[in-house]
Amino acid sequence: MRLLALSAVTFVVMAGCGPEAKPGGGANAPAGGGDSHALLNNPAPTFSGASVNGMGSVDLAKWKGKVVFVDFWATWCEPCKKSFPKLQEMNVKYKASGLEIVGISEDDEESGIKEFGEAHGAKFPLLWDKGKAIGEKWSPPNMPSSFIVDKKGVVRFVHLGYHDGDEAKLEQELKSLL
Repeated sequence: MRLLALSAVTFVVMAGCGPEAKPGGGANAPAGGGDSHALLNNPAPTFSGASVNGMGSVDLAKWKGKVVFVDFWATWCEPCKKSFPKLQEMNVKYKASGLEIVGISEDDEESGIKEFGEAHGAKFPLLWDKGKAIGEKWSPPNMPSSFIVDKKGVVRFVHLGYHDGDEAKLEQELKSLL
């Protein structure tokens, strides 16, 4: 049983977080941009919780009227290490214009989440999805999976995976909603 669980974890790490992880957009991108996902152009499921990195509490419903970047990630995810500094750059650049960024860790344990954020420059709230209740509603297929929610609470863009240079497209999408 343990071997089966280890094999499943290895598959998820390789398929979901490796270099094969598909970035947002592409020739077959749905209307609204980004990768295909059931939440695209639908209301974002609500969530709330206390940040593990001292950034207060988060309540998606209270952020109506703002553009929200919801990033599902994990401490074991190599592309997440590259995306966090870029997310922080966007946080600094667009926060005054109404952008909120929240990182939701899908790690099995809370330990290491705060340290990961500090090591990779995150000065936006990081939540730990204990029991994966938030992930169950949002269904991120791999790490990272990012969802851009408009001011009315609708998911307008979805990005599965992260590669260097993706931030240009992310910024373009954010600016279209701010």
